[in-house]
Amino acid sequence: MELPYAVDAYAMTSDRLVAAASALLALAGVVAASLALARVAGRLRGGNARTGALVALIASPVGAVLGAVVVVTADGGLGTGNGLAGGVVALLLGVVGTALGRRALVRSARPGPVPGPGEAPRSIGTARSVGAARGGRAR
Repeated sequence: MELPYAVDAYAMTSDRLVAAASALLALAGVVAASLALARVAGRLRGGNARTGALVALIASPVGAVLGAVVVVTADGGLGTGNGLAGGVVALLLGVVGTALGRRALVRSARPGPVPGPGEAPRSIGTARSVGAARGGRAR
């Protein structure tokens, strides 16, 4: 007996296409966040960790939302051509990419140690003191 809503296993329906695109978008966010974390840790040279984190924070939530839309609008279960499996994968990858992207963004924003409670923040200094510290002439 054949199910009335069943689709061939390799047939590309529009729902499967949207689910696959959202999963790829979320995966791109995970990759961008992972590379940004590696740059922050000093394992990779070149590129900007902050830019990679921002790319991850844009791509991952968009992929997660599209995956959630696919999951919510799916009429049947797995194998019905509604893209349910791809939507779930996109949703999970989107959450992971967003978390990693936020972590990379926070780590890339830390220039040095954060002062503890009761300590005054260190002064960055004026242009004169910075120039003199670099070997320039103090005025």
